[in-house]
Amino acid sequence: IGDVFIKGGSPGHAVLVIDIAENSTSKEKVFLLAQSYMPAQETQILKNPNNHELSPWYALSEIRGKLKTPEWTFSSKDLKRFEF
Repeated sequence: IGDVFIKGGSPGHAVLVIDIAENSTSKEKVFLLAQSYMPAQETQILKNPNNHELSPWYALSEIRGKLKTPEWTFSSKDLKRFEF
């Protein structure tokens, strides 16, 4: 939670991992994504356009080097973590 997918450029974009859940039996992980636009608009939870049954959750097992959101596609190299 708190990791960010960042796509640089003009325009660039970022989506934030806001929650993670794990199935206690299968150990499969799913996560929620949120975004906002500048200047400081409302935060939106993203739908999962790839799996309507699981949406708005994204399954970690379904990410194969690319994360497709409704408006943007991120690669695994776009995932960043801020550490202090």
